[in-house]
Amino acid sequence: MIQSSYYTPVQSELSEVDNLMRMQADDYHPDLQKALDIILSSGGKRIRAAITLLTGKMLGADRSLNITLAAAIELLHTATLVHDDLIDGALLRRGTPTLNSQWSPGATVLTGDFLFARAAKLAADTNNTEVIRIFSETLGIIVNGELAQLFSRRFLADRKNYQDRIYAKTASLFETCGRTAAILSEADHEKVEYMAKFGKAIGISFQIIDDILDFKGEQATLGKPVGSDLRQGLITLPALYYLQDHPQDPNVAALISEKCLEDEKQTKELISAIINSDSISKAYDEAVFHVEEAINFLSMQPKDIYRDSLEGLARYIVNRNI
Repeated sequence: MIQSSYYTPVQSELSEVDNLMRMQADDYHPDLQKALDIILSSGGKRIRAAITLLTGKMLGADRSLNITLAAAIELLHTATLVHDDLIDGALLRRGTPTLNSQWSPGATVLTGDFLFARAAKLAADTNNTEVIRIFSETLGIIVNGELAQLFSRRFLADRKNYQDRIYAKTASLFETCGRTAAILSEADHEKVEYMAKFGKAIGISFQIIDDILDFKGEQATLGKPVGSDLRQGLITLPALYYLQDHPQDPNVAALISEKCLEDEKQTKELISAIINSDSISKAYDEAVFHVEEAINFLSMQPKDIYRDSLEGLARYIVNRNI
């Protein structure tokens, strides 16, 4: 878990964000309320909400509007998880059964759609047209990234493709946290851009660490097999480093020649080789680079407890469960 000290300056606001998210199914079909309770009770670090709230408090956003924005962003993220779990066929998330493991695909899709709609309503409640515009653009980026991943060929070992994928999947929403909270605070253009760059950089680092944990985590914790991304044909940063440094590995040769990995034995061998190489540490170093880059952008903001907490969160990102 994140050290509570990072969240202390916005602890009461985070509780209000949770309450506001849960209220979004009030007066709707009772099963939507049940679904929302299941999803929100499964845990989650609320890191996107915390970044939004801390940025807003650092730059002077209206408290109520800042909470509404944080709830909109966190609910958007929650909606993407509902659809992701269905697409991936995931039965567990954070050790808790996913919605699609209990409901039909149709009901799961409709629930995700409902959450997207309510997230958009919350964004509109900020009464800031620029925030609403960025919010909708970010949703488009996320969906476009998911489609690109679904339709791209398997085992695509390309650095630019990886960068584009993690921006769409993760970093774009972190970028939106920093940018929209700064806009809501009526910060000048320079401060808005610094906070957007801060968000993007920690979002990139966050996804790199997730990709490392896909190899280094325990299956019981992950809720999926170790090396799950590679098994699905996704080449993430640790695998990219291994492919670059070990072209003589016969499994690498098979993969890059577009024969892919033909059986479970090859897949297990390659996953084991990546885990036991220095590819993990190289990917970790890259994640650290992006966090330091983020902290450099953050240093352009006034120093106070909120900036200190944002820096703490940034450093936490590269230390979670590694």
